[in-house]
Amino acid sequence: MNEIPFRSLATAATSLRLSDEFDIRSIEQVLGGKDVVQALHRHDHYFLLVLTTGEGLHECDFRPHTLAPHTIYSMRPGQVHRLELKVGSTGYILQFKADFLATAEQGARLVLRRAGHIEVFHTDPKRYDALLFLLDRIARAYASRQEGHLHIARAYLGAFLADLVLHAPAMVPVSEAKGYTQERLEELLELIETHVYDTKEVGAYAKLMHLSTFQLNAIAKAGTGRTCSELITDQIILEAKRYLLATTEQVAQVADRLGYDDPSYFIRFFKKHTGHTPEGFRQKSR
Repeated sequence: MNEIPFRSLATAATSLRLSDEFDIRSIEQVLGGKDVVQALHRHDHYFLLVLTTGEGLHECDFRPHTLAPHTIYSMRPGQVHRLELKVGSTGYILQFKADFLATAEQGARLVLRRAGHIEVFHTDPKRYDALLFLLDRIARAYASRQEGHLHIARAYLGAFLADLVLHAPAMVPVSEAKGYTQERLEELLELIETHVYDTKEVGAYAKLMHLSTFQLNAIAKAGTGRTCSELITDQIILEAKRYLLATTEQVAQVADRLGYDDPSYFIRFFKKHTGHTPEGFRQKSR
């Protein structure tokens, strides 16, 4: 099958990182004196673009964002993105695996989930400078390669993400969702992203979360205004769009990848929810 171009920290050139789980580089290092243009691809890790000055475009799951100063752009593993950065831009690019933050601890896991859904956070210069201070500290520790440098990077990265979550609105729509409900909603969305290829039944997700289908739908409704079934459909359509636009796979191959044995059923399903056949959507969007 024709895979979406994939980037992994573990296979990056050794000159670009000191760890298979974490990397921080100044944007100036990344640019190397020339514009950077990256076609659609996906990562197996979290990606943060922290822009102090500069111009360009960050497209995340086909949502385009014109780059602006004092702005942070976040991407979760598996999302598809395209990046254009103009020479002269400044700031940082951070990339890290979830395990780097020791997310077995519940608080760290929750912060990471919420930070991953921020996508774009534009802030004032004073707040931005406070966040940038943490990144400067990470960069200095990381570049030193002294004993314990990754422990320092991990601590300051945790502080950076916690501060980001505290002051930035989450991308996950929230209405009445608070506390426990919001936490379970984020867990549900993470499960759907991970399992939607082979698990499309609401009951299966309810079982994974040790909830009834009624409880699960109440959580979904409170946080997004949509049922669990609709959230599953949203993720299926998003995955289909990713493969239709980022690869040259035939529609039948995309259907098979998403767990549909009958391509004609998949075509009807996709058209019902988008108004276009898969091939029609591909031609319209390119």
